[in-house]
Amino acid sequence: MTDKPAEKSVAEMTFEEAMAALESVVGQLERGDVALEQSIALYERGAALKAHCAAKLKSAEEKVELIRVQEGRATGTTPAEGL
Repeated sequence: MTDKPAEKSVAEMTFEEAMAALESVVGQLERGDVALEQSIALYERGAALKAHCAAKLKSAEEKVELIRVQEGRATGTTPAEGL
């Protein structure tokens, strides 16, 4: 038995924490030095991390759109120089 600290649940992670964890998962899977069962568990965690990051990004985009609407600015994608 190892004294490995418990992993933080995906739902409790910030975007940055989830991205770092996802990068770690991808790295482990790419190296291919983990057993099949562990690979499956890593893949499942990676999928959950990816979904969490996507949801965090969507929420941030919605907040930016709300701010733009409140300021009377156009919504949707605009070129960077138009900001």
